[in-house]
Amino acid sequence: MPKNRLDKTFSALADPTRRAILERLMQGEATVKELTEPFSISQPAISRHLKVLEQAGLIEGGKKAQARPRKLRALPMRFAHDWLDDYRRSWEFNSSNLDKVLRKIRTDPDQLAD
Repeated sequence: MPKNRLDKTFSALADPTRRAILERLMQGEATVKELTEPFSISQPAISRHLKVLEQAGLIEGGKKAQARPRKLRALPMRFAHDWLDDYRRSWEFNSSNLDKVLRKIRTDPDQLAD
């Protein structure tokens, strides 16, 4: 995934309102009006959040007449997951190695002298 795309994904995910919108869209398509209802912010503010999510490729607008319901696009999240998973594997590997060293030290404290 291009770095710019990953940057846009994480930038969009940084805002709690946008994350809440994505959570709602996991249940299915929703109009701007439906997405605005649970929030105490204006419809134009929600529209700005939707624009950020669309630019990041995380959602797309539907084609149902005037309503233009939004729906979730999962692929950018998959790229972010894969990117993070590389770090998770590294951390697990390093943690596993640390555990081995600590077990060795516990069984033979003289290992510290080496």
